[in-house]
Amino acid sequence: MSKKLTGMRIAALAAAVVATIGSGAAIAQDKKVRLQMASSYGASLPLLGESGLEYTKKVARASGGTINIKFNEPNALVPVLQSFDAVSQGSVDIAWTASAFWSGKDSAFNFFASVPFGPASGEYLAWLTYGGGKELMAEMYEPHGIHAMTCAMVPPEGAGWFRKEIESLDDLKGMKMRFLGLGAKVMEKLGVATQLIAPGEIYQALQLGTLDAAEFSTPQMDLKLGFYQVAKYYYLPGWHQQSTAIDLLVNKKKWDALSDTQKAVLEQACGDSIRDTIANGEASQFVALKEMKAKGAELRTWSPEFIAAFEKAWHEVAQEEAQKNPNFKKVFESYSNFRKEYAFWRENGMLK
Repeated sequence: MSKKLTGMRIAALAAAVVATIGSGAAIAQDKKVRLQMASSYGASLPLLGESGLEYTKKVARASGGTINIKFNEPNALVPVLQSFDAVSQGSVDIAWTASAFWSGKDSAFNFFASVPFGPASGEYLAWLTYGGGKELMAEMYEPHGIHAMTCAMVPPEGAGWFRKEIESLDDLKGMKMRFLGLGAKVMEKLGVATQLIAPGEIYQALQLGTLDAAEFSTPQMDLKLGFYQVAKYYYLPGWHQQSTAIDLLVNKKKWDALSDTQKAVLEQACGDSIRDTIANGEASQFVALKEMKAKGAELRTWSPEFIAAFEKAWHEVAQEEAQKNPNFKKVFESYSNFRKEYAFWRENGMLK
């Protein structure tokens, strides 16, 4: 019996070695690929930028060096807001970015980045991965020659930095504010003049007074960019982005030219990146809030009156966009129906 078991173990070990060698051989046979990445976020920016740079390292390691991705700082290859067109046309291989930047092309792209009064990361990932989100995402991107994948997930953002304290809804009227995505349309309903400018331009615009306020991202990232130095009132919670998805956009011809193994490496590295950004993001925000407060930032919480006004305006925006844009209507219905179904689990399975 002992000899039989020993023989079985040897056979199993041999099979494992053969499988490992076979896997390594498959990687070794792949042609080496060099890809240029245009990042919308600087490499030193926590979560958003750091995760893009780290992604290139994950891919190089997992592919055995057959995929080399060159991380390029924002605007080094093309302006941030032109990354979509550059990847579509093939002048840039891949982009590390957020779908909300392309809302000017189609407002439905917003759903793959963030949604006002939207879900936490777990529920959001559930819709994106298993609720129809990724199929709709492919339907939106593929006509443009782009293969898109969710590749990182950011925790709740701050609601914005303001140069003066906001005491009533009337204080928002006429204000010039940097805002991204569907939240911008909500603020416009309340009389705010919104602008979409690249992350690296926000500080100077606040400093010069060409902006009265700006939202960008989480406390961790906002601290890094020093917004508290030029607009000291920081409002929470970020009703407009309770979680934010970051995407890897790959030129479709470049994607199709990769081997199955190389495609798997890119996909699995995205999954690993999602895990890392969720964990890092949740572990870092309280530290950042305490530090920015110590540096003089005035933390403010939106009153129920403001939250109710934001939510009312969001419902109006959603209905208006659904009426005029068939793509928005289609994606919004998928997203909304999933959230209604998910609510049964949330209400019964989770602590209130």
